[in-house]
Amino acid sequence: QVQLVESGGGLVQAGGSLRLSCAASGRTVSSLTMGWFRQAPGKEREFAARISRTGSTTYYADSVKGRFTISRDSAKNTVHLQMNNVKPEDTAIYYCAATGRFYASNWYVADAYDYWGQGTQVTVSS
Repeated sequence: QVQLVESGGGLVQAGGSLRLSCAASGRTVSSLTMGWFRQAPGKEREFAARISRTGSTTYYADSVKGRFTISRDSAKNTVHLQMNNVKPEDTAIYYCAATGRFYASNWYVADAYDYWGQGTQVTVSS
């Protein structure tokens, strides 16, 4: 069983930066595909970023590309989401997700992931 615990959320002004962290236990992050999703009030959970099992490839939603960076620290068994130049529309609960599967027909949907954190709130003020 994999446990994921997010941290780093908070209130930030538009144009500012925030770094989210996701600490994993139960398995090493190098044995998992890890992702970040977000859910704004009244909206469905949406994909934000993913890092491959090997850590060599990253993927981003168009809405965050060029502003957010996903990375991992294998020594600390942690995945990060660096959020730069944040916008009010980035306000959401951010969830860390993980799966041990090697294949998914669509990595951009929540159903592709088996393990979830409790979420951390990010609020961007204008």
